[in-house]
Amino acid sequence: MRQNFQPSDFDEVILGCVMPGPDEANIARVVALRLGCGKHVPAWTVQRNCASGMQALDCAARNIALGRAHLILAGGVEAMSHAPVLLNNDMVTWLGEWSAERNFGARLAALSKLRAGHFKPIIGLLRGLTDPVVGLSMGQTAENLAHRFNISRERMDAFALESHRRLAKAQDDKLLGEIETLYDTQGHAYEHDDGLRRGKDHEDDMAKMAKLKPVFDRHFGNVTAGNSAQITDGAALLILASAEAVEKYKLPVLGRIIDVQWAGLEPAQMGLGPAHSMAPIMQRHGLAIQDIDYWEINEAFAAQVLACLEAWKDSDYCRTELGLDRAFGEIDLARLNVDGGGVSLGHPVGASGARIVLHLLNVLKRTKTRRGMASLCIGGGQGGAMLVESGRE
Repeated sequence: MRQNFQPSDFDEVILGCVMPGPDEANIARVVALRLGCGKHVPAWTVQRNCASGMQALDCAARNIALGRAHLILAGGVEAMSHAPVLLNNDMVTWLGEWSAERNFGARLAALSKLRAGHFKPIIGLLRGLTDPVVGLSMGQTAENLAHRFNISRERMDAFALESHRRLAKAQDDKLLGEIETLYDTQGHAYEHDDGLRRGKDHEDDMAKMAKLKPVFDRHFGNVTAGNSAQITDGAALLILASAEAVEKYKLPVLGRIIDVQWAGLEPAQMGLGPAHSMAPIMQRHGLAIQDIDYWEINEAFAAQVLACLEAWKDSDYCRTELGLDRAFGEIDLARLNVDGGGVSLGHPVGASGARIVLHLLNVLKRTKTRRGMASLCIGGGQGGAMLVESGRE
């Protein structure tokens, strides 16, 4: 409603979503129609696990670059609180047999085959966060990285607390201008995400964090609910436009997508995806670490982000895994996730890729800097990265 054009002026709508509900098949089309884009505006949904929102931006940028479109609404959405609870295979088979029976006697016989095990549910969220190829949950892959790079529990917890501290400061200083207030059906207003844990004393907060039990490796692990991304709901939308559309509708330019890279790696080490996807972009453009003003690496797990930082500092890893001649270097923590991340904000998987790009562009705008890099690890052993530059009015 703030724009200088009508919803029907969009050429298409592209959204990332990992777990749409049964009433949301191709949720991008549902959103487009409810926004008033009209029946003539096509819409489609993409799925690249945690980077689905970034994939939507990539698809939109490519279509504009090819001249197929001039104005696209793109981003991502996820309602993890509505992840399905499913019937197991035994129950599905039994229901099929039950529905096939045509008389009372046959159905009575079918009922005699029903067992308690048929009622054991499958929690869709837990199943979805488990890699079917290597049989590891995403948290277990984070434990792998913590072990590989010798990342301590204390370091993970300190990183997590810093994420909350930075988010609290960003909220207090009103730096999150992209956050829209939501209203429920009773008229209650929600101005901020509700996962923030405001600390008062660092030592006391660390002591409380230390009491949390490991979730994914109960005997030897260090990854807890406190140093992992929160399960949450969220959406992030951006308008992508060609130069012609910018001129036609007199649009303010927040920034430009310069380059995108997707990478694959061992699924059991999936959290290192950002290290693999950011490096080729840096090489293509001849950039050093100091050439990037700000970084956003999605906080799936504190251990995972810290492992990516360690990988880039490790000359052996850079040579053997990334094909580099030497270590890439060390990212300044003061320029990484400056307003918190998934640990404090939450990680609605279909939306996070779009959210970190949008927020990064806003950080560049407010700091009057030029260049930023956004990246995510992706379940299944992938990584995605996007290089952006601040806008030119």
